[in-house]
Amino acid sequence: MASHQRAASQREELIGGDRHGDFEYVLANINKLNRSLEAVIAVGNEFSSVEALWSQFENVMGKDPEQDAAEQQEAGDDDDTAAKSDSEAEH
Repeated sequence: MASHQRAASQREELIGGDRHGDFEYVLANINKLNRSLEAVIAVGNEFSSVEALWSQFENVMGKDPEQDAAEQQEAGDDDDTAAKSDSEAEH
């Protein structure tokens, strides 16, 4: 019977404990978490220029050389066609 009373007493103590202190503890930890997240975001933002550079490198290295040569050839053909049109218009 004494153990039952002791358990009931402990339960009441836990339920009716210092809730104000608990909320302050939770709030302090949430603030600490918020500061940590802000620090992580700040560090991540410092790497944005590096990410952009690697992205450009990846785009250059990922191009198919045959496709790149074909695009250059087409651009050259367009320039030749425009030059011929200009010279024909002069005559």
